[in-house]
Amino acid sequence: MKFNDIERHKQLFILALPMILSNIATPLLGLVDTAVIGHLEYSYYLGGSTVGAMLITAITWLCGFLRMSTTGLSAQAFGKNDEKLNGLILLRGIIVAFAIGLLVIVLQSFYLDIALSLAGGSEQVQFHAREYSEIRVWGLPAALANLVILGWLLGNHKAKLVLWLIIATNVINLGLDLLFVIGFSWQVKGVAMATLIAEYSGLIIGLSVVYRNFQAKFISLFSSTKNMLFAIMERAALLTYFKLNRDILIRTLCLEVCFIFMTFQGARLGDDVIAANAILMNFLLLISFGLDGIANAAEVMVGKAKGENNQKSIFASVNIALFWTGIFAVIYSLLFYLAGHYFISTISNISAVVDYAQQYLFWIIALPLLACWCYLYDGIYIGLMKASVMRNSMLIATFGCFFPVWWLLNDFGNHGLWAAFSIFMLARGVTLAWHYQRNKFAF
Repeated sequence: MKFNDIERHKQLFILALPMILSNIATPLLGLVDTAVIGHLEYSYYLGGSTVGAMLITAITWLCGFLRMSTTGLSAQAFGKNDEKLNGLILLRGIIVAFAIGLLVIVLQSFYLDIALSLAGGSEQVQFHAREYSEIRVWGLPAALANLVILGWLLGNHKAKLVLWLIIATNVINLGLDLLFVIGFSWQVKGVAMATLIAEYSGLIIGLSVVYRNFQAKFISLFSSTKNMLFAIMERAALLTYFKLNRDILIRTLCLEVCFIFMTFQGARLGDDVIAANAILMNFLLLISFGLDGIANAAEVMVGKAKGENNQKSIFASVNIALFWTGIFAVIYSLLFYLAGHYFISTISNISAVVDYAQQYLFWIIALPLLACWCYLYDGIYIGLMKASVMRNSMLIATFGCFFPVWWLLNDFGNHGLWAAFSIFMLARGVTLAWHYQRNKFAF
């Protein structure tokens, strides 16, 4: 491994640092939401908003393939210097995103009825979860299109634009959060309305950013393509697109099942438990999105090298990304070891919730070291466009590790739940690392 390749380290951080900052901004906003609701009088406000957010986030996470595939495909098109293909990737993704979002809006009553019946929880939690979800669902077309735009900008090495776009969206969300919840006393409804408005604001800003920075390319694309709709919906391209997304969808669905199971199982253990787990899960998202910054950079660098058919560059990018992923994982663990108790007490002043969350903080301290490898290898395999490998790894980790371990440790309650999740994350990294080492000379 060559650590004296200063130029490649610099390239990684040029891409990674904006992505780390922008990725962290999203869970930080979630922590602000949690803190605003967590300081209301009763824990069921936080429990209801957590379940409601999970129901909507389940859709956006499930559609994470829109961001992943767009980044990988656009990075390879960038490496090939194929501007027409690059533009079509963006337009195709936005159309698919809007179609999915509108379909969920049409089917929202059916989806929410089933999801809430599975979620469980007290009557108050159920009420506020439905109130939150019925507002947020209308933002899905914008939220999914934003995934495509962010993925496309990243694939085109515009990580700084991604950072500013996310910051702008989150600032709008934060300001409206404080206005609606604290100023207008709208409680859970206020958090949902703030996010809904921020999602459409983000879409408008995102489209403006794309047009402003790539105006000449899109004018050239439209002028050189006689039938734009036919080009976007070209059969062979769509088959490749949906085959790739099918495998990422299965992979993401397994991940969603585990996250949703964590939330629903926590709801069955009581309002204080689900509220405490909500705080810890926000910490986990903060960790995962931060570590994803390195993975996103590796994704772009590997995708570009793959488009250039440069195997040596693939190896170098992976090795440097592995090194820095380990460094950042250690930093995260130390951060939560030293300041985790302070973070918890800052987010909520409900003593039962704070005490309960602090009992499980050591899982958050351990998780960066256990989970960092799966984040990185996901990015590597997205860049390589080997989604079937990610799918198989996730299936093994979900049904071979998460659920069997939870079943064996069920008597340990919430500790058993967090233990199963930790082993699940470790298994993802181990299986992907094993596959990469066995097959890296075939890429």
